[in-house]
Formats: sequence, C-alpha cells, structure tokens
Amino acid sequence: MLIKPPHDLTESDVTPIDVYHERRRFLQSGLAIAGAAIGGSLLSPDVSSAVHLGSIKDSPLSTGEKKTSFEDMTTYNNFYEFGIDKADPSKYSRKLKTEPWSIAIEGEVEKPGTYKLEDILKPHALEERIYRLRCVEAWSMVIPWVGFPLADLIKRFRPTSRAKYVSFESLHDPGQMPGQSRRVLKWPYREGLRMDEALHPLTILAVGLYGEIMPNQNGAPIRLVVPWKYGFKSIKSIVKIGFMETQPFCTWADVAPRDYGFYSNVNPVVSHQRWSQRRERRIGEFRRRDTLLFNGYAEQVASLYTGMDLQKYF
Repeated sequence: MLIKPPHDLTESDVTPIDVYHERRRFLQSGLAIAGAAIGGSLLSPDVSSAVHLGSIKDSPLSTGEKKTSFEDMTTYNNFYEFGIDKADPSKYSRKLKTEPWSIAIEGEVEKPGTYKLEDILKPHALEERIYRLRCVEAWSMVIPWVGFPLADLIKRFRPTSRAKYVSFESLHDPGQMPGQSRRVLKWPYREGLRMDEALHPLTILAVGLYGEIMPNQNGAPIRLVVPWKYGFKSIKSIVKIGFMETQPFCTWADVAPRDYGFYSNVNPVVSHQRWSQRRERRIGEFRRRDTLLFNGYAEQVASLYTGMDLQKYF
C-alpha cells in the first residue's frame, strides 16, 4: 500500500544536533553498507538536513489509516528507562550512544554469539527485505516504521527444534538511561514472543520511522514492533535475543500479572483491573473509537490462536 512522503518535520527538529550527526555516522556504517547489497544506498541523495532512508519499498501489509504526526510520535512516548512521564524520553534520551552497538544471540540456536549491529543489518538488505510498514500502534498512534521481518534474523541464526519462544532484553545502563536509577521496574526490561508470533510477517525489527532512522526516544538503534499487541510488548533498544524452550520472563507480566499477560493481544473484552479496554482514543483525535480485536489485524493473525481461550491467555 502506498505510503505518503514523511511528515515535513525532520528528526533534527526534535533531536539534539550532536546526537543527530552521530546517528548519521551510524547509518552510514550500518544501513548504507546494507544498501550496497541491493545495488544502491539506503541514503537518499540529499542528507544535508535529515537522515532519510531512501529506496525503501512499502509493505503490502501496511494500513491506509492516517498517520500520526512525526512530532507527536517523537515527543509522546512510554520508555521508562528515561522516566515515567510521556515527555521524558524526548527530554532525557539525548545521552544514549547508539554506536557502537551489539546484540547477543543466545540459547537454543546453532549460531550463538555477540554480533555488531551493522553485521546483523547487512544480510537483511536483500531485495525487498528492508521496507516501510505503516501500522496501528495499539491505543494511540499510526506509525510508518522502517525495518525488516524478525523472521529473517531468526532464520539466519538457525534456532534448534527445542526453541519454542524468543526472548528480548533492552540495554541496562543507568548512566545513559536515568529512569533505570529508580526501581519502577525490574531492570533490564525484558519481553518475549512465542515462536510462531515471532515468525509472523507483521513482526518486524524496526531501525527507523517516517523515512528516517530511529530517534533515541523511540527505541534506537533497533526495536521490536508487534502491531496486534499492546505497545509494551514492542521492546526498545535491544541488546539481547534468546531462543528458549520455555516461556520467557516478561517485565510487565512480572510486575502486574493480573493486568499484563504474556500474550497481551489487543482484546476489547479483556479489561485492565482499573479500566475498560473497549474503547480507545488516537493521538490527535478528540473522539474515542471502539477497540478492535488484535488491533484490527484479526484477518492476519487470528489463526495463531485457534482454539485458545483469549480471556484466559491474555
């Protein structure tokens, strides 16, 4: 589905200039290398004012709904590593250094190890594998992410037959992430998916949004996006991916298991202990709307849960 050009605001409008230029260097050492594998750079010709990700195709799975503004997306976030207020990530994430960056691959997998991010990105730059997916973020926004299928990474590292789940872990560094100095959550932040969920084509590892590389406050340099689940499942600033035989530890499910289940699929009939989830309000809209099962992606993902009691396994 055709995606409109990025919002006329650029990342440099909301990100300090020193962080902005450092991330440009990261892009040139990572995604630009990847672009060479398909015969052209992922950088657009003009990078004097913004780090645009050019030559990226749109996913056929993208929604046609009106996207949230770039400004709202980058200044209204949940990222407790930088504070519990919605504006805290954009205020306090400027110290986060995204270069160099490595990801540990571990557990039930044939090719474990710690890999530089640019080495992880390069093999995924095969034709049509890095793309723009415009999807609805549960309860608040419509975002054109830039990324590649998590399935590509999974297949590359060859999980064994014992791997039934995929676990994820965020960076733990209170020096760069001031919110981690408070015991709001059990750090580091951790999440997990069942293997078939992880392999679904809607599940992506995002490295950018709105045609530009990922801002710190949105999970730079790489984050998970699972659009049919509540937003806290889409873990940010990933440093570890594991393959497990048993269901992995998940931070919010540990903190409040009656409210945040392992699956956390968007479901209007499953209420939070303190509020109903039958209706929602998008950022930028005044009126509330009905919450859709699986966040509107039932046609694509309902088969993953055939025969399951979705109120018990929430």
